[in-house]
Order: sequence, then C-alpha cells, then structure tokens
Amino acid sequence: MNVTEIKNVMMTMTQSELSQIMNIAQQIKSISAQATFNVGDSVWVVQKTKRTEGVIEKMNPKKAVVNMRGSRYTVPFSMLEAA
Repeated sequence: MNVTEIKNVMMTMTQSELSQIMNIAQQIKSISAQATFNVGDSVWVVQKTKRTEGVIEKMNPKKAVVNMRGSRYTVPFSMLEAA
C-alpha cells in the first residue's frame, strides 16, 4: 500500500479512527527514535518555530533528558532529530 492509497482510505474514516491512527503513528515514531538514539548523541530538538541543538544525557522509556545550552530538559523522542 502506498501513501496515496492510505490517504484515500483515511478520507473515509471517522474522527475516532483518525485519532487512533495518530496515536499509533506517534508510538511508532517514539519506538523508532528510541532505537535510533543513544546517550551522548548530538540531536536537534524540533519545536514548531525553532530547532535547538543538544546532547542526550539519559534515555527514559518515553523521553530523553537532553542538555541544551547548559540546561537539562526532558524531551519526547518524537521531537528529536539526529544532528
């Protein structure tokens, strides 16, 4: 199944079904990121209007502790990109 077919099927779904798909996609992104990143990796923390570089200090089940500009922040894996 390609992206166009998925899009066409999604156009016929209810709000509840779309919400479930969004949750599943978010979980997949998180699992993928957790497998991709390691402690000590340089990453970009991506927000709506900006990207900030940081270094992963700790990996938790759903979030990573990232050192950015001398401060530590707990960031969801879905907001991280490899630097």
